[in-house]
Amino acid sequence: MSQQLKIIISGGGTGGHIFPAIAIARAIKEMRPETEILFVGAIGRMEMEKVPAAGYKIEGLEISGISRSNMLKNIFLPLKILKSVKKAKEIISGFNPDVIVGVGGYASGPTLWAGIRKHIPALIQEQNSFPGITNKILGKRVNKICVAYSGMEKYFPAEKIIVTGNPVRQDITGLEAKRTEALEYFKLKGDSKVLLVIGGSLGARTLNHSIKNSLPLFAEKNIQVIWQTGKPFYNEAVELAKNYPNVRAYDFISKMDYAYAASNVVVSRAGAISLAELCIVGKPSILVPSPNVAEDHQTKNAVSIANKNAAIIIKDEVAIQQLGNEVIKLANDEGLRKSLQKNIQALAITDSAQRIAKEIIELSGK
Repeated sequence: MSQQLKIIISGGGTGGHIFPAIAIARAIKEMRPETEILFVGAIGRMEMEKVPAAGYKIEGLEISGISRSNMLKNIFLPLKILKSVKKAKEIISGFNPDVIVGVGGYASGPTLWAGIRKHIPALIQEQNSFPGITNKILGKRVNKICVAYSGMEKYFPAEKIIVTGNPVRQDITGLEAKRTEALEYFKLKGDSKVLLVIGGSLGARTLNHSIKNSLPLFAEKNIQVIWQTGKPFYNEAVELAKNYPNVRAYDFISKMDYAYAASNVVVSRAGAISLAELCIVGKPSILVPSPNVAEDHQTKNAVSIANKNAAIIIKDEVAIQQLGNEVIKLANDEGLRKSLQKNIQALAITDSAQRIAKEIIELSGK
């Protein structure tokens, strides 16, 4: 009989960190059902709600990132980091994990650092093609680094790297069988093209204003829209949708499998997990990388896909003027859609969570 495992998974902040973390936790439990898993997140961030909803315990750290819009807010950041490392040490001492996993996000760094200082085996799951400064530093000290892209030897010790891909939610496979049900769910017609707009779990200002600007064009060309706005723009989007019967606006889409199944074209930011999902679902996509992320990693993610002729890129600064017309072009070009679909599906890794779970279990030595 195998010994019981105890694993800490740290990180969060956005769906792009939380949902992969939950997928990894589920894969570990499938392989070793007796495993006890504790999440560590940032107080006030969405993981404090989403992780318990998925059935896992979570502890919170008082930590935030660097503010680029208000530098005065950064005065207290060093103190927050020190307090978070201290709290992480207390959590680790109380839980006594066999392995600590960092998935990115504010809580990941302090928890990994505290674990490394206690000589606990540690693993980073690096989602992006260009890692942030925290993971670059910690990469020299952790035992393993699971990555989604080739060529990461530029940033991490080569002997620690395992290419696993990025974990995604498991319900987004087998979408063809769900299309009719999905169209009924969103109350959309099957004989008109459907555009899905996803700016990440928190929304995206440029995408929202680009879609707002393009609604008359979409109505004229009979394009139906499933629009995930995020909370800040949701009320305005709902008011706009009253004038456009083919538009469905949501602050957050819980049935993403239906959203993908219903769509013919996707407009998305270029977060690593969004791209991993687009590869799995094989949807023709227009990517608008956010310029407001650390080290501009979304642009690097998008370029790695576009260079394989697997997606179209539009720069953030021209999206409001150009996005609507690009959507219409892609919706009307069946040959291009099929080509993008074939190329992006070729990039999919379908068992990422299982690969990462296997590495975590091996690292435990149990």
